[in-house]
Amino acid sequence: MTDATEALKTAIIENYGTPCPVIDLDVVERNIARAQRWCDEAGVANRPHIKTHKSPVLAKMQIAAGAAGITCQKLGEAEVMADAGITDIVIATNLLGAARSGRLASLQNRVALKVCADNPVSLEAYARAASQAGRVMDILIECDTGQKRAGVETPQEALILAQLIKENDWLSFAGLLFYPPLDGWPQTQRFFDAVSAGLAPLGMSAGIVSTGGTPNFPNIGKLKGATEHRAGTCIFNDLMMVEAAVASLDDCAFQVFTSVVSRGGNERGILDAGSKTLTSDTGGLEGFGRLVEHPNARIHKFAEEHGFLDLTRCNDKPRVGDIVRVIPNHVCVAVNMVDQLIAVRENEIVDVIPVAARGMLV
Repeated sequence: MTDATEALKTAIIENYGTPCPVIDLDVVERNIARAQRWCDEAGVANRPHIKTHKSPVLAKMQIAAGAAGITCQKLGEAEVMADAGITDIVIATNLLGAARSGRLASLQNRVALKVCADNPVSLEAYARAASQAGRVMDILIECDTGQKRAGVETPQEALILAQLIKENDWLSFAGLLFYPPLDGWPQTQRFFDAVSAGLAPLGMSAGIVSTGGTPNFPNIGKLKGATEHRAGTCIFNDLMMVEAAVASLDDCAFQVFTSVVSRGGNERGILDAGSKTLTSDTGGLEGFGRLVEHPNARIHKFAEEHGFLDLTRCNDKPRVGDIVRVIPNHVCVAVNMVDQLIAVRENEIVDVIPVAARGMLV
């Protein structure tokens, strides 16, 4: 370990304490540039999903690098981004709660949003919100081609919703939103082709055809007719993306600096980062993160403020007082636990970036 890394650890604990979320801006910028390059090479627009970083500062970095706009998952996230001057926003989820509360109408009054729906109830709520806002609302029909999450499951269902949109003066059909399974792009193509053929007699076409997911980067460009791609995790990456072979450990820009606070036994230890820091989401992986300094250690369980270390496979065991860096399994949920990210370059603290859109439930 370099002296510069040890100096950074000292600066982190003296200025902020531990646990402390840290991002390397050099890696962040490299990740942003790579995602933009992949989209450019595939001939689709880049519309990054801000659910990972939840920061207008980082969203503006992505836009400056070439992104056409952003994707949000919650209306509250979109409100924060709009407050920061970002206006080209897709919200990629059904917004019934936000629509019925009046917040969707309020934001639509300020910004021409693009929102998604997979059912007539959402469309009715959107039409009311658009009427209240006095601005027609653009609608993307969400389509499920194998993920079994949200989205209509058949082209016919999509066409029924398209007809309802056409008949409503407060709604405008903007296109289709997909999150194809990694092995589901051929059926996604068939689904899209069938919807496109059905839209033609209605005098309609999909101006936006959006695909999604950082793990799907190897597949972008495979859907003929796609116009944009939404990916979030790629700005920071995590162990899930390493496991998916779309990132390396060197591409993981987010780490939690955490102290070893106890060594109650020779083969075990305790970190001061628990489930309220790294979260209990394993992402389908073993343990709850990777210790950079001790890759053979395993965080095998959590209390709220404690991470329990299994050190049986470690020859070089951490000592009480050591500061270690943990790459989380799932970075998106870890970021949502904190109010700010400490930004570094070349082992020097250069900024503190607020996680301005964290905790937005609506």
